[in-house]
Amino acid sequence: MGSMVELALQPWAQRVRRTANLPVRLRWGDSGGASLALGDFEQPQVEIRVRDPQALRLLIDPSLATLGEAYVEGLIDVEGRLGDILAVAHRLADTAEPEGGLLGRIRRSFQHTRQSDRQAIQYHYDVSNAFYAQWLDPAMVYSCAYFENGDETLAQAQEKKIDHILTKVRLAPGQRLLDIGCGWGALVLRAAQKFGARCVGITLSQQQFDLATERVQAAGLQDRIDIRLQDYRDVSDGPFDRITSVGMFEHVGLNHLTPYFTRIRDLLVPDGWAMNHGITSTDPQDGETAHGGGGFIERYVFPQGELPHIGTVLRTLQEGGLEAFDVENLRRHYARTLQCWSDAFEARTESLRQLVDERHWRIWRVYLAGCAWAFEHDEIALFQVLCRPAGRSARELPWSRRWLYP
Repeated sequence: MGSMVELALQPWAQRVRRTANLPVRLRWGDSGGASLALGDFEQPQVEIRVRDPQALRLLIDPSLATLGEAYVEGLIDVEGRLGDILAVAHRLADTAEPEGGLLGRIRRSFQHTRQSDRQAIQYHYDVSNAFYAQWLDPAMVYSCAYFENGDETLAQAQEKKIDHILTKVRLAPGQRLLDIGCGWGALVLRAAQKFGARCVGITLSQQQFDLATERVQAAGLQDRIDIRLQDYRDVSDGPFDRITSVGMFEHVGLNHLTPYFTRIRDLLVPDGWAMNHGITSTDPQDGETAHGGGGFIERYVFPQGELPHIGTVLRTLQEGGLEAFDVENLRRHYARTLQCWSDAFEARTESLRQLVDERHWRIWRVYLAGCAWAFEHDEIALFQVLCRPAGRSARELPWSRRWLYP
């Protein structure tokens, strides 16, 4: 393998040294083998070991998708600090021909049906509850936390996020709340226990449904919380006083956003409130993340996931009959959240490898760390949009935003 690898990599390595000068050393072969430097550094920060010649086609024209594929499929091993590895991956991708963005979105247009959405959700969320419990907070909240002061633990920040949402929608005792994509039940449990609401939580994940149901029973709240394995399009027992959707609309699809918001509007009482909390693209044209990151995530992590720009969210929300009342960008909060998850994932590597195979461990390792990088560098964002049925008088509402932050 040695001579073939060197012959293929030499011209590419020279180009990378000239254009990027990276603190990276490539190695291949047994017993240390041969190597190539990708920059003028005595001590490289990152070492890439080629394990299989198939890696060459993925390395020579690198993107985040091809580099991620080479790592996940075990064609290469990478050593170094995770932050250094991510920085190197992005700089390597800068040396390749640009692809992705709107072009990548056009190449991958999805038909979102009930069946395909259910399969996509189950692929991502039904790894195992034990797997998620290793690196999430004890309440297993799998969405952006809210670090009100910046010094909270992850568990504190997740509880504050839930309270932040429920305060924004002005949830009151006795009101009926629908949580679309309820996860393992943390929000509806909090809504019933602290705010006195009557709640319906829906999910398409069997394992989330099972554990959320157990948690409701353990809390003795079966009379106040109804957990369902149900698609939001099939909810027929409205109206609801309040609706929350947290980390779910990323699965809806760009062409289905207006019907999604229309459905929320139809399920709300005339003076109701809704909160859409979700990840957005920073490309005004709704393009994918740079350098093939979107392609990697679609293939390995979130099948059929599509991120709209916040402008598209606001337009389709209005088309769906809702008025956006307050918009808050929590991008840096998600960067901190993902860093917490990634750190916990790294710290629990040994136990995680007992729960999933090597391929899945690699997928989730690079996904969590890569998303933390993407949020930190404004490649993706997270917006909370508070809304209500359009066309209503606002006379009864407070004049300032102070009520959002009690």
